[in-house]
Amino acid sequence: MDAALMPLLVVSLVLCLLAAAPAASAARAFFVFGDSLVDNGNNNYLLTTARADAPPYGIDFPTHQATGRFSNGLNIPDIISEHLGAEPALPYLSPELRGEKLLVGANFASAGVGILNDTGIQFVNIIRIGDQLQYFREYQRKLRALVGEPQATQLVNQALVLITLGGNDFVNNYYLVPMSVRSRQYALPDYVRFIVSEYRKILSRLYELGARRVIVTGTGPLGCVPAELALHSQNGECAAELTRAVNLFNPQMVDMVRGLNRAIGADVFVTANTYRMNFDYLANPQDFGERRRRGAEPKPKGFTNVQVACCGQGPYNGIGLCTAASNVCDNRDVFAFWDAFHPTERANRIIVAQFMHGDTDYMHPMNLSTILAMDQEGL
Repeated sequence: MDAALMPLLVVSLVLCLLAAAPAASAARAFFVFGDSLVDNGNNNYLLTTARADAPPYGIDFPTHQATGRFSNGLNIPDIISEHLGAEPALPYLSPELRGEKLLVGANFASAGVGILNDTGIQFVNIIRIGDQLQYFREYQRKLRALVGEPQATQLVNQALVLITLGGNDFVNNYYLVPMSVRSRQYALPDYVRFIVSEYRKILSRLYELGARRVIVTGTGPLGCVPAELALHSQNGECAAELTRAVNLFNPQMVDMVRGLNRAIGADVFVTANTYRMNFDYLANPQDFGERRRRGAEPKPKGFTNVQVACCGQGPYNGIGLCTAASNVCDNRDVFAFWDAFHPTERANRIIVAQFMHGDTDYMHPMNLSTILAMDQEGL
């Protein structure tokens, strides 16, 4: 064979192999909106008291540094990103969020915010949900400048979106102080109807901005967190008023989301029953073994403490902030709560496992694994 033809044959063979192989699709973009359960560092860039930028926060993060996540390690968006096969989306306020990093998505969440603009006013400078949506518009302008309008629109439409709101509207608004402004304005059932109607406007705006796959979380068992046990519990029972509020809010939120999907004519919004996801391990801690480590016993231990926070002080370690002066547990994997309000990484992994594989009692109308499979078939 003529030696001059060899390079051409090699190039042709490589092109054929590439054409025959399945295209390696990049992980889909991921956008996050909401409060401290999903904030991964935006509040670090703000003059606010709602921060998690100092030790012992981040003690189990890969860098062992506090990052602004209200966790000992990874939070829910981080673990979802692992399942997407992607790096975590950067906080929107991070100066590193530019160029190719925009293609990963963005986290707009801010600790302390709620559905209502007056929620979390005591934290002063936080990114209220209306501002988070405005930043989403701004992000899309940057994305269009990077990749052009058609590709930017496609990236946003195909992205996964997570939104977590509602808890602060009770803890840091309605029940923040006795006779709060909102509690004087509304009886609890009326307040719940009001915030659910306001939440519908937020979700409708997300849809208008191009979101087409949105996970909407309910509110967890707020009355059972260490902060509320410290204030209201005599014998470890969950705070009755907050439990009542959650039991009113979650079903109405689910009904609202289903109605919104019917109005759109598609299952754009998926509800996550985070109350049940949390309550499963709070009610039956022994059933949830810790992560197995190399050389560990065959039978892993379940949670040994689902009431006391790993980091804090006072009753249930539920008083004040988690700081370098706080009590800190040695084994975070056997504690359900990291601080007065937030789960440990171990608990977050249990929650995300239900996001991925839970039945319709947990994820409605479908879980995240089903969404990813369906969308992959449609690409």
